[in-house]
Amino acid sequence: MEHFRPWLRKTLLIASLVQFSFAQAVTPAPEAAGSSPTYLLHQNVEEVLLYCTVLDHQGNLVTDLERSAFKVAEDKASVAITHFDHRDVPVSLALVLDGSGSMKEKRSAVQAAAVDLIKASNPDDETSVTNFADTSYLDQDFTSDLPRLQSALGQSKTVSGGTALFDTVISAANHLAEASHRNKEVIVVVTDGRDNASAADLSSAIRRVQTANGPVIYSIGLLYDLPGSDARRARHDLQALSDETGGIAFFPASVQEVDRIAAEVSKDIRNQYTIGYRPPSNTSSDGYRTIAVQAASSSHRDLVVRTRKGYLRTKASTSNN
Repeated sequence: MEHFRPWLRKTLLIASLVQFSFAQAVTPAPEAAGSSPTYLLHQNVEEVLLYCTVLDHQGNLVTDLERSAFKVAEDKASVAITHFDHRDVPVSLALVLDGSGSMKEKRSAVQAAAVDLIKASNPDDETSVTNFADTSYLDQDFTSDLPRLQSALGQSKTVSGGTALFDTVISAANHLAEASHRNKEVIVVVTDGRDNASAADLSSAIRRVQTANGPVIYSIGLLYDLPGSDARRARHDLQALSDETGGIAFFPASVQEVDRIAAEVSKDIRNQYTIGYRPPSNTSSDGYRTIAVQAASSSHRDLVVRTRKGYLRTKASTSNN
């Protein structure tokens, strides 16, 4: 039975985050043995969880705010904050790496940066490794075992074929919903090309991550050697995936910058505020809900909060997860 408890807790939490209405409260099951119970969130259904990064007017991380500094609105209606935390919460991290032929000369630097990202993460994080070209394949399922992850990254080889970015993002979101053991979910995608092989389009990929358990997407686009029109299209797509989920899109001028970016991603993930709220009672119908979070403090000027822009409230999304 212990083996199934993380899955059960995950299922209940997904149901709450996609807003499938129930009359009574639900308490997630305990963590699996070996996981820290410190991070178990006891929450009711109808509660939305947001992971928020706060920056000051100079773009520096702000990490000393209290609950009273934040205001949250859904569809422009003010909502009360029901949960607030600023601990380094463990995450389920899905590394999604482009394995197409054009990545051959960049792959070793990307692999080294991925290892450094894992090493800089919370010790209780779990990570998976997925490679993709015109199809995606899972090299390593979620684990905290660094040697296994290093082996998976080291054994990955570039292959010929197209770039099925959107299909792979959808697949990664599905796998997070089905197999991860942490409440907080992150996708880090590294690619050097525009999507040219997916069955799904950008809108479908965005809708899928909006109906999942809120994965934040960090995109690293190695687009510096792409033709102008392809680079602009790829940049637009990666930026949209990150903007909609509260992540960051990076576009380095060379592959040598990837290691620095990996350190920045790790720092961002580990310094976020967790904010929970209940949606307004008059929003019971299905559809997209916009979210706005503001922060103000006498100690900091012109604060900017980065988090997901909204979520899809659909009963169908619950059954899909």
